Amino acid sequence: MSEAPEDTAPPAKKAKRPLWIAVVGLALGAVALWGSSQLVWFAEFRDGGVRGTVQYTETGSERAVALIPLALLALAGTAGLIATGGWPRRVLGVVLAVAGVAAVWVGVVGGSFSGFADGLPVAQMLGARGLAILGGILVTAGGLAAIRGAGRMPRLGAKYAAPGTKKRAAKDPETELWEALSEGEDPTATR
Repeated sequence: MSEAPEDTAPPAKKAKRPLWIAVVGLALGAVALWGSSQLVWFAEFRDGGVRGTVQYTETGSERAVALIPLALLALAGTAGLIATGGWPRRVLGVVLAVAGVAAVWVGVVGGSFSGFADGLPVAQMLGARGLAILGGILVTAGGLAAIRGAGRMPRLGAKYAAPGTKKRAAKDPETELWEALSEGEDPTATR
């Protein structure tokens, strides 16, 4: 007996796989960017006058104000990838890839990675920047996946195209019978 290779998935599932990989990547990137904006990005000790020396902190949303808009753009991009197809999906992929690179840039530039005073939340500051960089990488990867697979990925509503349009690719005969029934034709009638 010969066993079928594990990689033989139905064509419909193979076509959906890149879409869901891109969508999950974008959603995780959006969550990472939002989470990074809630963490401490900057901390130092300042003279508080009567109170003495106090610790001053700024979160990511205060220090790097682009994080939340980039997270929202990535989240909206997930819906856009599902709803569009063809060249609009490619354009959206380019926008998302550029947004991801911008998020990586925000995470790398403008901060120090060493020379912190004792008592500052160093782990949180480094983790916040790392989370922003990870989110940017995920958004960039999702955008590039959208560009690369725009023609192969399924499109929302593509199943319900105009009745006069015929599919170009050869299909499974059983699928053609069901589609003929859906269109109101008799698949058993001789043509």
